[in-house]
Amino acid sequence: MKSVLIRLQEYAGHASGAEKGVIKYLLEEPEKAVKCSVHEMAERTFSSASTIIRLCRKLGFQGYKDFHKSLIYEVAVRKSTNAEKKKEISREDSLEAIVEKVTYKNISSLENTKKLIDLQMLEACVDLICKCRTICLFGIGSSLLVAKDAYLKFLRINKPCLISEDWHAQLLQAKNITKDDLAIAISYSGLTEEVLKCVTTAKEKGAPIIAITRFEDTPLARLADYNLSVAATEFIFRSGAMSSRIGQLNIIDILYTAFINRQYDTSITQFQRTHIDKPFNNDSE
Repeated sequence: MKSVLIRLQEYAGHASGAEKGVIKYLLEEPEKAVKCSVHEMAERTFSSASTIIRLCRKLGFQGYKDFHKSLIYEVAVRKSTNAEKKKEISREDSLEAIVEKVTYKNISSLENTKKLIDLQMLEACVDLICKCRTICLFGIGSSLLVAKDAYLKFLRINKPCLISEDWHAQLLQAKNITKDDLAIAISYSGLTEEVLKCVTTAKEKGAPIIAITRFEDTPLARLADYNLSVAATEFIFRSGAMSSRIGQLNIIDILYTAFINRQYDTSITQFQRTHIDKPFNNDSE
């Protein structure tokens, strides 16, 4: 789900005079805005209900109700994220507290990421995976581990897929991509320079871009054609990616399972064909 507030920011430069007042109020007072009906919003912004409804449609929503629902989700997720910052790891934490906090963060990441899933956008992403010639994966550091997980999954189902641990090889991959391929870029921060360089190159080649990144206005989110958002619940004390990686892996699992479901019979046959038997040692005593 693309952020309502990001859509407002992006559209602000093209807004009419009446729309600018509505946008200003929504960006500055989102928590008050979620409590407003369309007529209350019109009163507070010195505009009309029809202006607000037209604005909602221009932003890609069916109407005020659809827009309002998305705004409620976004405000709730951001509140939840702010509350979770109080549960960061501290030096005084016991082992039991660490178990509780890390587990809580991972569960919270999955629950909040689920709330951010836009089913129409997800459907469009699955369409791209089905139609593309090759999936080209991009990621650095812990996001590379997520990309490799995706590679192994799609390899099992015989969907052509590329990933390299070397950044320069990923850049070459981007230079060789075509409009018939698909780029999937993974970066929690959305700021990783190497990934942005690859995505920019792939975009210049005309390839569609799917980004798996945090639910914020980031350079990667702006470059991508489709955003599959991960809840921003990562620890500030970040010795390594934790809850963010769980959220990213969950998105990969969803994409992969949805792709399999599209061609169920073929997938089952492929699973049987690519199954690798595990030797059983009878002399293990």
